[in-house]
Amino acid sequence: MDFSKLYRPSALNSFQYIAVVGAIMSGAAQLIIRALGQAQPEGYNWLYLCWLGLYIFGSVLNLFGKPHDPHHHHHH
Repeated sequence: MDFSKLYRPSALNSFQYIAVVGAIMSGAAQLIIRALGQAQPEGYNWLYLCWLGLYIFGSVLNLFGKPHDPHHHHHH
């Protein structure tokens, strides 16, 4: 089992990539909201749980999927 598929950017599948980018964008938006002195929307932190769930789903597919599955894409 190749655990580098969990952290090496070139080995991430689409689900993992979307989750990482989503978490980064959510964090940036949260910083902007705070910098502007605005109230954080109710339930905003649930986004991070959703991104984590998507990342875990993608990781399971990446770790246990067939290595030559035609739907198994990596970002380079």
